[in-house]
Amino acid sequence: MRIKWIGTATLLLESGSTRILLDPYLRGRNKKLAPISPDETADVQAIFITHPHLDHFADVNAWTERGVERVFVSENGIRGAKKNKMDVSRMFPLGPGEMHRVGNFTVRTYRSRHCKFDFATVLRVVFSPRAWGHFFGTCAFLHRALKFRLDGDIYALEISDGEKTVLALGSAGMEEGVAYPEGADLLVFPYQGRSRMDKYMRKFLRVMKPKKVMLDHFDDAFPPLTHRENTGRFEAAVKAEGAEGFVPEEGEWYEV
Repeated sequence: MRIKWIGTATLLLESGSTRILLDPYLRGRNKKLAPISPDETADVQAIFITHPHLDHFADVNAWTERGVERVFVSENGIRGAKKNKMDVSRMFPLGPGEMHRVGNFTVRTYRSRHCKFDFATVLRVVFSPRAWGHFFGTCAFLHRALKFRLDGDIYALEISDGEKTVLALGSAGMEEGVAYPEGADLLVFPYQGRSRMDKYMRKFLRVMKPKKVMLDHFDDAFPPLTHRENTGRFEAAVKAEGAEGFVPEEGEWYEV
C-alpha cells in the first residue's frame, strides 16, 4: 500500500490497481499553493469524506464531474450538499461502525470528534494582523465555511488492504467510549487547531499505538485565518511514545 498527501487533509491511497481519495480540497483560496488537479486523481474508485466541512468536502463535485462514481459521506453531509446546490447523485450515506469494500481496500468507520480549538489558538486568530488586514476576505471565507459547518459527523477511517493498515483521523478528536483500533502501520494525524499539537497528540498515540505517524492538515490552506503549523517538535513527541514519525512532502508517495 502507498499513500500520498496532496495538501490540507487530502490523501490518496493505492493498493494494486485500487485507488481511493480522502477529503479532496482544491485549496483555491491560497494563491501561493498549487491547486490540486482533479484530472490527476480522476481514476479513483471511491472518495471517502471524514466530515463535511468546507476544506474536506465542498469541492468534491470537481471529481464526480470527471467520472468518480462513489462519494461516501454522512447523511447530514448529503443534506448539506443539497442545501448548497451540489450534485448528490453519486453520494452514498456513510455512518459509524460500517465497513465498505472498494477493490483491494476495506474501509471501517469509527465515530470521532472535531478538534476543540484552545484559547491560545483563538487569540492568535482574533488578533492576527493578517486576518484584520484582509477583513473582507476573512468575512467572505467565514460566510462560506459556515455553510458547511455540520457538527456530529466526524469519522476516523481504518483502511486496510489485507497486508497494511492506515488509520486516518478526520480531525484531532476522540469520541468517548469508542474502541479505536490499535497497532496501525500508519496513523495520519491532522496537525492543526491547538497551540501545542505535539503535546496534545500524545494521548492519541497512547490509545491507538501506531507503528508510524504521518501528519496532514498542517499547511496554510485557507488564509488569512491559517498559517503553516510549526512541526519542529513533532518527531520527538512521536519517538517518546515509541513510534516513528515523519512530515510528508506534498505530492510524494510513501510506502505504508
